[in-house]
Amino acid sequence: MSRAALFPIIIACLMASMVAVMGATATSIGPWYHALVQPRWAPPDAAYGVAWITIYAFTALAGVNGWLAAPTWREREWLLGLFALNGFLNIAWSMLFFQFHRPDWSEVEAIVLWISVLALIITIWRRSMTGAILLVPYLLWITFAGWLNMAIVRLNGPFS
Repeated sequence: MSRAALFPIIIACLMASMVAVMGATATSIGPWYHALVQPRWAPPDAAYGVAWITIYAFTALAGVNGWLAAPTWREREWLLGLFALNGFLNIAWSMLFFQFHRPDWSEVEAIVLWISVLALIITIWRRSMTGAILLVPYLLWITFAGWLNMAIVRLNGPFS
């Protein structure tokens, strides 16, 4: 494998791992979280880890696909910036919900996060259909998480 092909793999793995660790660190499932009324359709806690591991792996693969398909450094930099923004928003959601105990704020932030995933899909689609398709589970999960977040706000709000 050439250095040119290895570089995006290393960067994608590092970025996905960094976001995963920071998001997991911000996710404190303690007494506050367990006291929240959850909708009947909320998945068990164990499902979240499986979902996120899969999403981070697919996201890293999508990033590599997009990077390798981008014909110029400018497009690659733009793609890297979109992934960095998405990672920041991903971590910010965990901070708002779990650290600041503000599901109402995280509900609004989830919309921005969803838009960032859609922007990644659209950007990558132009060069790599495979890369874009790898991000669809992420978009679906954020859609589901947004509905769950909204249900938690309705069942438990107001928050202050």
